[in-house]
Order: sequence, then structure tokens, then C-alpha cells
Amino acid sequence: MSVKHSLLALLYEKPRHGYELKTGFEEMVQGMWPLNAGQVYTTLDRLERDSLVETPGHDKKDRKLYTITTAGKEELWRWLEEPVGRSLFKDEFYFKFLCANQVTYENRQSMIRNQKETMIKDVLHLTHLKKQMVGSGNETMKLLIEGALLHLEADIKWLDMIAET
Repeated sequence: MSVKHSLLALLYEKPRHGYELKTGFEEMVQGMWPLNAGQVYTTLDRLERDSLVETPGHDKKDRKLYTITTAGKEELWRWLEEPVGRSLFKDEFYFKFLCANQVTYENRQSMIRNQKETMIKDVLHLTHLKKQMVGSGNETMKLLIEGALLHLEADIKWLDMIAET
């Protein structure tokens, strides 16, 4: 996932200072991905170095403000339009499964069961979050949660299938 591009998206809305970008990011992802402040500032330094953002000055509280440049907007649009590939072998559990089979791991069933339990917990968490969002008006997040639930459902079915082999 691209912190760089999420910061550009937030700056597209309006100029912001670093902490405001951190909290804006965390609001955007509904608190499910806490962002380290240090990562925000190092990313901003790289964005400024690459002329994707600039600093028009400071706000009334003397916090450094950042704005997106034309090149930053073009980079954001380029990234948004670029399709995302889903590489099977970059999924960590798929890779663990390959490695377990490579070494004839004796606890394979336990590994599969533990993964399934974790995914069921994720389903319960997302279902709870979805129920909390009823009437919130945040249709985008509701759609993302639905997509995540569908992916988890498919992964759980796959785990059931491989547990039988």
C-alpha cells in the first residue's frame, strides 16, 4: 500500500501539516492502520525532494504546511489509473503453504487451522465494523469492507479445500 499516494490524496483536498496528514490517513482507513509520525515526515521529505509537494510556509501555530504540486497531482492520477496485480506468491500464507510442502511440514493441518481461526476473527471484526457504520454515510468504507469479507470468505473456502488434501 502506498503511504506516499495517500498523502498526495489528502493534500489534494487542502494544504495540511504533518500531524494533520497522519490523523487524516488514520481517519481514511478507519483506524485500522495506525501510521507512524516518522513515516509521514520521511515520506513528505521524499515527496518534496521529488517536487510532488511543496511548502508554502507555516500555519498560525508555526507548523510547516505542505501542498500538492501539479507534478504531484499527475503522479496521483497516474497511480490511481494503474491496475493492481494480485500476485499469488506475495500472499504470505500462500508462501508459507508452499514452504511447508517443500519441507513436508508435519504440522500442516495445525498451520491451516490457525490461519482459518485468524480469518474467522477478521470476518467477525469486519462484520462488527460494518454494523457500526450503518447510517454513517461512509459508502466507500462499506464497499471496502464488503470486498474484504468476500475475499476472506473465498480464502476460508480455499483453506477448507487444502485441509482435505
